[in-house]
Amino acid sequence: MQKSLFITLEGVEGAGKSSLMDYISELFTRAGHQAIQTREPGGTKTGEQIRDILLDSNNISLESSTELLLMFAARMQHIEEVIKPALASGQIVICDRFTDASYAYQGGGRGIESSRIQTLEDWVQEGLKPDITLLFDLDVEVGLRRAGKRSQADRFEQEDILFFERIRSCYLERANNESARFRIIDSGESLENVKQQIQKILQEYL
Repeated sequence: MQKSLFITLEGVEGAGKSSLMDYISELFTRAGHQAIQTREPGGTKTGEQIRDILLDSNNISLESSTELLLMFAARMQHIEEVIKPALASGQIVICDRFTDASYAYQGGGRGIESSRIQTLEDWVQEGLKPDITLLFDLDVEVGLRRAGKRSQADRFEQEDILFFERIRSCYLERANNESARFRIIDSGESLENVKQQIQKILQEYL
């Protein structure tokens, strides 16, 4: 049985991580691995329903703490229903956002104390952490322009630029503090260059 691997993709809006999931999955598939793609919030029927609530631009009165709790409710279901079973069977799990996003968005962006997020992480994950996290880093203004071209703004994308600057700073701080797990990718480069960065980083796992 192949060795399982849990890979998470993180970054600000418009950084391109979601569109590169197919490429990352293809790298592992070509190397003979079984890989699944999933996302947060979401990944399960229940999680996708929670995602709809969180991203609905009409839910402007949603409290920050409610937002955080909903994220972890979706995450609990995701871990038990998708992530743990896949890892147990030796698969590569590639997940668009995970708990680092909660620290960045609800912590850095919303200002919720990291200790509260840590309490939920300990309870829900019981020690489960990504093996490697690819942080797609990009200038916030560039990212928001990209995101604005792809679809109508969701509840998060309607926030002001300072919200996303705090998120980016939090991501970079976490990457600095956990350098063994994080790999930073310059998403401001061309698509071909970004793919080359990814392939170089993942080569040892292929």
